[in-house]
Amino acid sequence: MTQRQNRLDLDPDTVERDLVKLVLTVVELLRQLMERQAVRRFDTGELSEEQEERIGLTLMLLEDRMTELRERYGLRPEDLNLDLGPLGTLLPRD
Repeated sequence: MTQRQNRLDLDPDTVERDLVKLVLTVVELLRQLMERQAVRRFDTGELSEEQEERIGLTLMLLEDRMTELRERYGLRPEDLNLDLGPLGTLLPRD
C-alpha cells in the first residue's frame, strides 16, 4: 500500500452529519430517560400542577427541536437508534 491508500477520504459533510447523528442520539437517549422519569413522577403524584405543566412543555419543546435538527440533517428517528450487536439497539422502542 502506498501512503495515499492509508489515508481516509473524509468528506466534511459526512463527518458533520455523523457527528450530529451521534450527538442527537445521546440527546434522544437522555430525552427518553427524562420523559420516563417525568411519567413516573406524574403517576406517583410527586409534582404540583405547575411542575407537571413546566416539565410537559419542556419535553415537548425538546422533541420539536430534535425533529427540526433531524430534518435539517436528513435523519429519521430510527437513524438515531444505534445497533449494539448482540445487546440489541441503544434506544428502547416506544
